[in-house]
Amino acid sequence: MNDMKMDELVKEINHLAHKKKETGLTEEELKRQKELRQLYLKKFREGFKSELAHIRVVDPNGNDVTPRRKHKKVH
Repeated sequence: MNDMKMDELVKEINHLAHKKKETGLTEEELKRQKELRQLYLKKFREGFKSELAHIRVVDPNGNDVTPRRKHKKVH
C-alpha cells in the first residue's frame, strides 16, 4: 500500500468518502479509509519537507543568504 501514488490515494479516499455518505462503510472499509488518510498525510509531509529542503533564499544582489540551520539535512 505504501507504494501508491498520490493521485491513486486521493481517488480511493474520495471513493470511500462518497460511499460513506451514500450507504455507509463496513468496519473494514473504515479501517482502510483511516490507513489511506494516514498514508496520504505521510506522503504529503515527506514531499513538503523535500521541497523546503531545496529552497534557497537569495538577496537582491544574488547572494545566497539561506540560514545556516536550513542547510542541515532535513529529517
